[in-house]
Amino acid sequence: MTIPSLFNPCQWQLLMAPPAAPGQESNPILNFLPIILIGFIFYFLMYRPQKKRQKAREELIKQVEKGDKVITASGIHGTVAQVEDTTVLLQVSDNTKIRVEKTALGNVVPKNADKSE
Repeated sequence: MTIPSLFNPCQWQLLMAPPAAPGQESNPILNFLPIILIGFIFYFLMYRPQKKRQKAREELIKQVEKGDKVITASGIHGTVAQVEDTTVLLQVSDNTKIRVEKTALGNVVPKNADKSE
């Protein structure tokens, strides 16, 4: 075998297949077992945790209310002055208010949370 022939998928399939006894056919399910295992690994290590994080973020955004201290994804710190359907009005200083999308919120600290500083 030469180096370029090792990258041929057909060669790998032949190398990964279990040897069949003379006169017996190999089980086709066993040939697809590595692909099925990779699918399960992909689901449990990548897809499922991402979905959990997405659900937690959606819940966080839904529960934002007036008076919560927030940090946007761009790093702006402020206090929620008004909540609308898709936007939030943030008070960043005494005379400065900005309107941002709810999806831009990165972290929310509820107004009744104890300060641990």
